[in-house]
Amino acid sequence: MNTGKIVKYTEGMNWDSIIPFSINRIYWSEPTEICAEARICYDEDAIYVRLTAQEREIRAEEKGPSGMPCEDSCLEFFLAPDPEDSRYLNFEFNPNACMYLGIATGIQDLIRLLPENAKLFQPCVEMMETGWSITYQIPNYFIRFFFPKFEAVSGRKVRANFYKCGDKTRIPHFLSWNELTSPAPDFHRSCDFGELFFE
Repeated sequence: MNTGKIVKYTEGMNWDSIIPFSINRIYWSEPTEICAEARICYDEDAIYVRLTAQEREIRAEEKGPSGMPCEDSCLEFFLAPDPEDSRYLNFEFNPNACMYLGIATGIQDLIRLLPENAKLFQPCVEMMETGWSITYQIPNYFIRFFFPKFEAVSGRKVRANFYKCGDKTRIPHFLSWNELTSPAPDFHRSCDFGELFFE
């Protein structure tokens, strides 16, 4: 199982100073040059996530609150904030900042959440010659709405995984940070999550 730390944000810190998690384990698809990485940090207000993909042929068709970003070039973060709760939140974005936000214990009971104000996550997309990135925040109060015991404090452990996929891209692909054990495409298995510790 992969482990890592969620860095404590300090004034003046930038994303380049945070050691990335490699999203480079490929499953259920042909080898590809596509790869991705994740950086993550926190403060007393929120968890901050930056996901970056090296991907020259980008698909970005899905838009709006009912769009399915996983069909496009997509970067995903799944977070199980409470070790005593089997549920997790999944955040999926495409290069249009089309978001799929869900809560579940697995794909069989996945519920899509449609926040009244999706801007609270402040998604910001950057397009680059060799790929793209998405940066956003997950407010701690939003997490506590579903997981009242959650606190972003030093030493706390959460379970999580980072993913890169593209179901309908020219080269369909499925990549993860922590190892996956499903014989068929399925990111929604919390048994395949790694562990992150708040610094």
